[in-house]
Amino acid sequence: MANRRNERLSGEMKKVISEIIRNEVKDPRISELMSVTDVHVTEDLKFAKVYISVYGDIKPTLEALRNAKGFIRREVGKRIKLRLTPELLFEQDNSIEKGFYMSNLINKVIKEEASRKAENESDDE
Repeated sequence: MANRRNERLSGEMKKVISEIIRNEVKDPRISELMSVTDVHVTEDLKFAKVYISVYGDIKPTLEALRNAKGFIRREVGKRIKLRLTPELLFEQDNSIEKGFYMSNLINKVIKEEASRKAENESDDE
């Protein structure tokens, strides 16, 4: 039951944090191509890891978000009624890069298999 609650809370926090960053945080270091990809709230509701993905250099965006985390946390507390608002920890999300890397590996293996198959067919003739 607590797990389902954490999932719902994580989803709601993801939506609210995205909205706050887009509409209320006025830091020019935050990239326009930034997105909140996921939020994981701990079981005790003390911490929330916020995963950020940015097209390009992520360092300035992460620095700006870490500087604004007090404001973002306070706004989350106002919008989501909780007894304790979790401390926000902003992290880089590498899942898109990992997916792209895996996709490239798969394509490479497919090409190698196709060339190997073509070589075997030419040897058979």
